[in-house]
Order: sequence, then C-alpha cells, then structure tokens
Amino acid sequence: MLHNPFRRMKHYENAITEGVIWQQLLIFFFPILLGTFFQQLYNTVDAMIVGNVVGKEALAAVGGATGSIINLLVGFFVGLSSGATVIISQLYGASQYRDVSRGVHTAVALSLIFGVILTASGVVLAEPLLSLMQTPEDVMPYALSYMRIIFMGMVPVLVYNIGAGILRAVGDSRHPLYFLIVACFTNIVLDLLFIAVLKTGTSGAALATVVSQTVAAVLTVFSLAHRQDCCRLQVRKIRIEPSLLKKIFRIGLPAGLQSVMYSLSNVIIQACMNGFTTDILAGWTAYGKLDGLYWMTISAFGIAITTFVGQNFGAGQYRRVRQSVRTCLLMTVISTIVMGGIMLLLGETLYRIFTPDADVVREGLRILRFMVPFYFTYLTIEVLSGALRGTGDSLVPTLMVLFGVCFLRVIWLLVLLPRFHTLETLLYSYPVSWLLTSGLFAVYYLKRPWIARGKKEREA
Repeated sequence: MLHNPFRRMKHYENAITEGVIWQQLLIFFFPILLGTFFQQLYNTVDAMIVGNVVGKEALAAVGGATGSIINLLVGFFVGLSSGATVIISQLYGASQYRDVSRGVHTAVALSLIFGVILTASGVVLAEPLLSLMQTPEDVMPYALSYMRIIFMGMVPVLVYNIGAGILRAVGDSRHPLYFLIVACFTNIVLDLLFIAVLKTGTSGAALATVVSQTVAAVLTVFSLAHRQDCCRLQVRKIRIEPSLLKKIFRIGLPAGLQSVMYSLSNVIIQACMNGFTTDILAGWTAYGKLDGLYWMTISAFGIAITTFVGQNFGAGQYRRVRQSVRTCLLMTVISTIVMGGIMLLLGETLYRIFTPDADVVREGLRILRFMVPFYFTYLTIEVLSGALRGTGDSLVPTLMVLFGVCFLRVIWLLVLLPRFHTLETLLYSYPVSWLLTSGLFAVYYLKRPWIARGKKEREA
C-alpha cells in the first residue's frame, strides 16, 4: 500500500477542539508566550549590550525610529500571513487535510516573495525614512547601519514567521519555541562577540540578529520538511494556489493593512518623540523593551485565541468558541495585574539594566509610571480581534482599529500636541485610543454576526 501522509494524524494534535478549555488554552499558550519572550529577547539583548558598551545614542538607534520602521514594513506581511494561519487552522479543524497541504505550500511561497521585496525596499528606503522621522544627527549613523543590515535578513525572518504560524495552526506551539531558544542563545553569544569584543557597534548587533533569525528559519524549514502529516513541506510543491491565495488575502490583507496603519501611527508618535531630548528618546527606547515584555504576553494570548477559535470554528463548535474567548479575557486580566505590578515596583532596577545614565532612567520611569495603569484599556482589542480573525472575520475589526487606534491617535497628535507640547500629551494618545477601540470591539463581538456566517458557510 502506498504511504498516505494525510492518514497519519495523531489525536493529541487536535486537542484544541476537545477537553477542558482553560487547560488546553494554557497548554497551547505557554509555548507561544515563551517563544515570544525569546523573540523579544533578540532586541532586548541588543539594547542592553549596545546601551552599556556603545552609549545612549546607539541605544536610541536600535529602538526608536528603526524599530518603528521595521515593524511597519514587516508587520504588513505578518498580518497578511495570519490569513494563512487562520485558513490552515480552519481546514485542519474541519479535517480537510489535502487542502491544508496546499495551504502550507502557498504560504511558504508567499513568504519567499515578500522576503525579497522587503529586503530590496528596506535597504533602499532606510535613509529617507529615517530622515523623514527627524532622527537626531547624533543617532542617524548608528540607526542607518543597523536598519540596513536588519533588512538584508528579511527572507529568513518571514520564512520563520510563516513556518511558525503553520505549526501553531495545527496545534504545535512547542517546536517554534525550541527553535527560538536556540536562535536566542546564538544571538546573545554573537552580540557579545561582535559588540563587546570586536567593537562593531550597532552593525554588529544587527548582524547578530540576522544570523540568529536565519538559524530559526533553517530549523523551522527542516521541521516542516520532516513531518509525516499534511503539513509536510516539499520543495517541488511550493507554489501559489490561486483559490487559497484569494482566501488568505481576504483574511490576511485587512490584518496586514491594520498592522501597517497601527505601525504608521507609532511611526508618527516616534517622529513626535524625536522632538524631545535625547534623554527622553533613550528612555522611551528602554521603556519599549520593558513594555515589550508585557505586550509579548498579551500578543501570545491573541495568537493562541486565533488558532483556538479557528479550529473550533472550522469544526462548528460555536459554544466552545464563546467559552474560550471568555477564558482568554480572564487570563489577560490576571496577567496584566501581575506584570504591571512588577514593572511599577521594580522599574528603576529594570531600567538600570539598559543604561547607567541617571537622566535616561528618570525619564524612562516617568513614561513607565504613566503608561502601565492604562494597560487594562487595551485587553479587549487583542483578544477579540484575535478571536474574530480566527472566525475569518478580518475586515470589520480592521476598520475599527483603523478608526479607533490609528485615525484618532493621529488626530490627537496633530491637533493637541502642537498646542500642549509635553510628553504627557503625547502619551495620552495611547489610552484614549485604546479605550474607544475596546468599546467598539465589545459591541461588535456581542452582536455575534460570525455565528450566522459560520452556519451559512457550513451549509453551503
């Protein structure tokens, strides 16, 4: 009998549609959280070593404007690729394994195409984009070299992200974690070698990150190529399937545009932040690293609920979808209380990991103590947008984010900041936009249009 990989499906791989919800959600969540932690640790280690070895100008360069621009361009593809994750998770939940295989190869082809595009555009546009954001002259040389090298490694970045998304879509959140742990320790060793020993500055930090991300990508491809199920990657099958590409774009394109607009609003905020002192700019960069440790947790909940909802929605288990969303919201509230409390209590100690400069620490604490109490205003956005995307509903959530977060935030900065040019005025743009958008998401989700659409699709 010929070998049929689509028949070798292990029961535990589809446990998302069975068992106790909170247990299954946590089993799936923690590897994502740890993986996101190690991914965040890439840039955090860069910032720690650069800030202590090179100086505050270099510290501002590895975050700030470069981080905003990289997130803007990469975020579009990551959002677009979420369409592939949702489609694959729904097909897997519905046991349509041949279509899962086609989706895997279409997604990988998409990552290769966009990786080349991002590499070329990032290298060419690095200097004009940094200039457009009014990057300070003392920061510009560091930021330019860092950004150009980072963009040279876009293909492995996107291949890893889409590969990890494929594995998570079918319930495997462990292997992406293992690959990131290996890559993260590679990054730490190379950072110490390039920056502390060879004195290559921000260029060395960027090179260490690119090499580490390449390691993660190679391990991910190797894992997919050696699977014995519908997710097995075969080079000869890598191609765009038009029917699946259309579905991926229907879900992923709004998510990609949402990410772009979200990042664009942050780019505008960063440009406004560049109008303040270098101490505030460096403090903002260090805060971004601490802040990232919290957001990686909330983001992990968003990723987990997207796959969790996707598989259950594909299986027609709508009650389980609603129960999982309520459970996930409660978990995010508990996480926010714990992590917010730690950040407020240990803020000064944490800042001194990044820089010994007392002025930078002071400004960073000023930002942290303002922002942390407002984290609760964002939770609904992350969980409900992930859940709605898991059902295939991407357009309306995108429009709500564009209006509530992006449009309102930009209007706030254009109208109020010139009149009241203070750091607090700029920072208020975050909680005000979060609160409004959270309300929009709550109202839309409770109307439950996704249930009627799911039943209609299953009957078709």
